[in-house]
Amino acid sequence: AEVGAEPLAPRQSPLSAAAMLRSTGAAARALAASLGRNGGAPYSGAPRLAATAAGVEKFKAPPMVYISGEEMSHYTMQLILERWVQPVIETSQWEFYDLSCKARDQSGDKVLRDAVEAGNRIGAIFKEPTVTPSKEQSKSMGLMKPLGSPNGAMRKGWNGITISRDTIHIPGIELGFKAPVLFERHAVGGEYGAGWQKVSKGRVLTTFFPENMEDKPVIVDARELKDDTSCVVVYDNPLDNVEDLAHIFFKLCLKEKVVPYVVTKKTVFKWQEGFWQILHDVFEKDYKDQYLAAGLLERTGGELQHLISDAATMQIIRWTDGGFGMACHNYDGDMLTDEVAQVHRSPGFITSNLTGKRDDGVLIKEFEASHGTVADLWHAHQRGEETSMNPLGMVVALLGAMEHAAILDPSNKADIFRWTGHCREAMYAAFREGRGTRDLSGPSGKTTEQFVATVMEDLTRRMASGAPPGSYTHTPVKQEVQAPSRKFRKNYENVDESAMKAFFDKYDADKGGSICFKEFVEMTVELGIAPLKVETVKQKEKYTEEVGAQEK
Repeated sequence: AEVGAEPLAPRQSPLSAAAMLRSTGAAARALAASLGRNGGAPYSGAPRLAATAAGVEKFKAPPMVYISGEEMSHYTMQLILERWVQPVIETSQWEFYDLSCKARDQSGDKVLRDAVEAGNRIGAIFKEPTVTPSKEQSKSMGLMKPLGSPNGAMRKGWNGITISRDTIHIPGIELGFKAPVLFERHAVGGEYGAGWQKVSKGRVLTTFFPENMEDKPVIVDARELKDDTSCVVVYDNPLDNVEDLAHIFFKLCLKEKVVPYVVTKKTVFKWQEGFWQILHDVFEKDYKDQYLAAGLLERTGGELQHLISDAATMQIIRWTDGGFGMACHNYDGDMLTDEVAQVHRSPGFITSNLTGKRDDGVLIKEFEASHGTVADLWHAHQRGEETSMNPLGMVVALLGAMEHAAILDPSNKADIFRWTGHCREAMYAAFREGRGTRDLSGPSGKTTEQFVATVMEDLTRRMASGAPPGSYTHTPVKQEVQAPSRKFRKNYENVDESAMKAFFDKYDADKGGSICFKEFVEMTVELGIAPLKVETVKQKEKYTEEVGAQEK
């Protein structure tokens, strides 16, 4: 998850005692004193070991790669490492890599190459959100040369198969979708790896040369360009690992008891047929009988259903009960999961986990949150203002990485899973009991440091009890999630409130300060986002397919 926002301030110590004193008064002073860090020293590896929690025997974690980023997400994760992890878990086998812009620049990006090598070797990776700097940011930070996104290097180095972007649910609180929504986004191919060139009038010939130079070249496309200015774009869609994606997708949908769908635009983009066909063949051969027995194909006529991307866009808005999964190409997955994030409150409540495969067949799994570094809160923190950073997505990612590491090296698997289970429940309990951050608990919610402290206290009690992790079993009561203060909304400073007011007034026909259902319908119809009847969707799909056949 990258951001390209305003220029960054110079990197500071994530656990600067001075910054904590400015941030949250007495609560921060207590934390700062307990952390005992000197301000101003850059983070350059594993944080120091905190004192062992009272009544809890420390145990060693298996090897894992920890990739650190910067800004508010980095600051918050270092608090969590110090307060939640280090008192109980000995992390000497973790390998830490600093992917801050400064560290990448100073090493000539060797630190990124080293992190990729370590991830390939170890197989379990946690990554904090990082920054891919714009030209302005590169200049303000004094970088020697522009830096690309580290994600492309990771996907290539780990033979990326799929990026899983699934909804996160807090038992007892309804965020958006009621049941899980799963997404598998093909991790390679498409526009992200495209070559392009701005050209003028002329001719373009795209030719494929087989690996065996004795075989005859194949002309893929030939066309004449008649415009004075054109942009020629070339990319490919690898299909060798789609079978692996299919197995990952169908196993997870079956485990979570959700209905699977395959999303493409193959009615028009005929080259996408292969993606659908591979997933369909794997499903028919290995999974169909299991899905039928589980009753998961009742609403799809007993078959694996294909959705064109246009229909998927509409259905995501309509199917708020959740309980579905979608597998799609790289670009479609990127766009559609942004829509899922909006329905499910924000990107902070969905995962972003990359699965790749080593040459020996072992799966490599990298876990991260789907949001960025939260620059607006970082700038507020630097100004000495209170912040309320919700670390849910990052913590869920950390727990996933630790559990995968314990699966690869099960020497302390029981201890790891006991801690991750208690940590997950302590965090969820804080949100249920009104001790959450302000995005869920409203203005009375905890600050960044207070939230870390309250979860730490509960986690310590749970671990000291000796009991196995429990789960939330009370009858869920729908809790009304309070709207957070506007100053805690990401990128709110870019919103034009006067334009929004004029837009609202346009549909508030009676000027009563609210929009009734009739006015709401008019608004959604005009914006083109009104859900369509099933019959209409099918007719649009049929029409699109006919048009695609004619264009072919």
